[in-house]
This record gives sequence, C-alpha cells and structure tokens, in this order.
Amino acid sequence: QVHVVESGGGLVQAGGSLRLSCAASGSSDSINAMGWYRRAPGKQRELVAIIIRGGSTNYADSVKGRFTISGDNAKNTVYLQMNSLKLEDTADYYCLAVGEGEYWGQGTQVTVSS
Repeated sequence: QVHVVESGGGLVQAGGSLRLSCAASGSSDSINAMGWYRRAPGKQRELVAIIIRGGSTNYADSVKGRFTISGDNAKNTVYLQMNSLKLEDTADYYCLAVGEGEYWGQGTQVTVSS
C-alpha cells in the first residue's frame, strides 16, 4: 500500500506563485510515475502535469510555460511549481502515484484571487 500526502496549497493573488509538494510512502519502490490533477468547481478532473521515473514530463496545454513539475526519486516526492497563476487555476489539486496501482492523495486547495 502507498500513502500519498500533498501540501502547499493556499490563497494567492493572480500573477503570484505557489509550490505544491507530494510525498509517497509505504510500498513506494514500485512507483514509476507521479503527477498532479485538479478539479475546479463544477468541472471534471483534469491532468495538470506528470513526471515519469527517469524524468520525462507532460503538461496540460493550459499550464505549459507557467507550471513546472519536478521529482526527487530518492524521496518519492514530486513538486509542482506554479507561476503566473490565473483565476482559472483555482481548484483542488490532487497528487497521483502510479505503481502496481493508482494511489491518490487527499487533495490540497489552491485559490487564486483577483
């Protein structure tokens, strides 16, 4: 079993920055990818960014050039650096760890204000 915990959400003004962190523990040796999803109010969950063990990354078009995902394999931790935040980035952000199964965190709220 893998336990996933996010941190780093909060309230920020438009144009500002936040950094989210996600740590996976437990039977985490099998993890081969970690990523971030978000669900905005009234919308479906969408992929934000994902990083594969080895370093390749993929981003949603809406965050390219503004968000950066990075990882520390030794710590089974991933980070999401979010810059130039927009009102539409307001959402609950969830971390996913993929290994023998899919393991989700409880989510962290990001609110961008004008």
